Amino acid sequence: MTEIAAQLDTRGMSCPLPILKTRQAIGKLHAGEVLEVRSTDPGSVQDMAAFCTQTGHELVSSGESSGHYIFMIRKS
Repeated sequence: MTEIAAQLDTRGMSCPLPILKTRQAIGKLHAGEVLEVRSTDPGSVQDMAAFCTQTGHELVSSGESSGHYIFMIRKS
C-alpha cells in the first residue's frame, strides 16, 4: 500500500483547475512523497497522465470509484 503524504480534492472543478491545483499541491511535497488527487472531471484522466509525463512525476496509479477519479502521483 502506498503511503499518502497529502490529499487534494478537485471534485466539481473542470479543466484546467484540477491540473493547476495538482501542480500547486505537489510543489509543497518532498521528492518521493505521494499526492492523492480526487476529481470528477473525465478529462483529468488524460490530463494527469500528460502532466506526469511532462513534469517527470510518477503516476503511481489511477482509477475510478463511486463516480470520481483517483490519482496517486509520486513527486520526482
